[in-house]
Amino acid sequence: MGAERLSVLHSWCRQSQWNAPTVVGGEGARLFLEDGSAILDMSSLAECSNLGHQHPRVVAAIREQAGQLCFVTSAWGARPRAELATRLLELAGFDGGRVFFTLGGADANEHAVKIVRQALGRPRGIVVARDRSYHGATHLAMALSGDTRTREMVDPDAMGVSHVEPPYAYRCPFGSATEDECGELAAGAIAGRIDRLGVEQVAAVIVEPNAGSNGIVAPDTYWPAVRRHTAERGIPLIADEVMSAFGRCGEWFAWQRHGEAGRPDVITLAKGLTGAALPLGAVVLSRELAARLEDQVLNTGLTYCGHPLACAAGVAAMEAYAEEGLIERSRSRGAALKRELDRLAARHRVIGDVRGGHGLFAVLELVADRDTRAPLAPWPQTPPALASLLGAAMAEGVSFGSRGNLILLAPPLVIGERELADALALLDRLLARFFPSH
Repeated sequence: MGAERLSVLHSWCRQSQWNAPTVVGGEGARLFLEDGSAILDMSSLAECSNLGHQHPRVVAAIREQAGQLCFVTSAWGARPRAELATRLLELAGFDGGRVFFTLGGADANEHAVKIVRQALGRPRGIVVARDRSYHGATHLAMALSGDTRTREMVDPDAMGVSHVEPPYAYRCPFGSATEDECGELAAGAIAGRIDRLGVEQVAAVIVEPNAGSNGIVAPDTYWPAVRRHTAERGIPLIADEVMSAFGRCGEWFAWQRHGEAGRPDVITLAKGLTGAALPLGAVVLSRELAARLEDQVLNTGLTYCGHPLACAAGVAAMEAYAEEGLIERSRSRGAALKRELDRLAARHRVIGDVRGGHGLFAVLELVADRDTRAPLAPWPQTPPALASLLGAAMAEGVSFGSRGNLILLAPPLVIGERELADALALLDRLLARFFPSH
């Protein structure tokens, strides 16, 4: 840890407080540390290692591609780039569409906005996004995000971004009585904002269909209503699936749970696209938007977009998801995970809300008082007792994800039944230990 502590800038933390162990390997859902110990990864690191760690199919594909061709720019063709683009279009059902490859999720979202603005001929068109969302840490992506980490860094208005309230049903900003009503009202807020701004002034709406580090899982009514409102107004809908795709929410893409009623115009991808083995992002465009760009010069570019090594990893990842049945596995184990978390909530009153169940992604929101829903700490502060719980879990060989009052459960899709059961049993014991009065 010493050399890295003194030489590397680490993201989203105070440098003086960074104190992490060194990972030297991994297998399945476990990480191997420098001291010889192993950690069960219950967050897929940054909700990205969907295939677990060192998946043999992906590692082999990287080795094979490295022996053939490490790099060529997108001015030249590359077989794995074409193969991965074709597979993504097939999986999404975007017949006749196109794929633009990026380096990760933030620049995928940034390029999606840039490309849609060009396609519509609205270079300064306003983009409607959500509070309590996260779309990345480049400047435009930060402006798109309604996140406390990015609020002071950029001026969304200056970058053509307008935020609306989120579908946070547990604390509904619209005062609704039911989840379904909150979803409808939150979608209606998007429609209302478009109408107030003027349809001709708006270029796109960008929304996370499901999972996000904000811990908000939208009610089932939300996404189809957003699609309906945007389609009626002719506004392209960008689905930020950087985190929610590739089985995380029980489907190849989270919007697919709603069928054709949820089909967006653009999908942005990263994280699980390669199982996080190599950095890669993508913007998947519908046939209609792609057609608008066919005879224009695309006004963007990246030296490494569609990097052959990364695309080869992506092709192997798609094969692994399909041939190992991991999308279906996530769906079935996600339902079981939700049932067990509901049982935990019945035993621990500190759990105010359990969200998820569509795949291997679930959220526990901890509260000081279940009746009043008073939070343990103001968002996004982490309550000291939760920080102690997380430290104790690590000492017992399990890493849980968290943010603020939330425990985020997003294990690799390859996690074993016994591993998952052991992690939840540990969480049960630690909740009783650190929140005895609840």
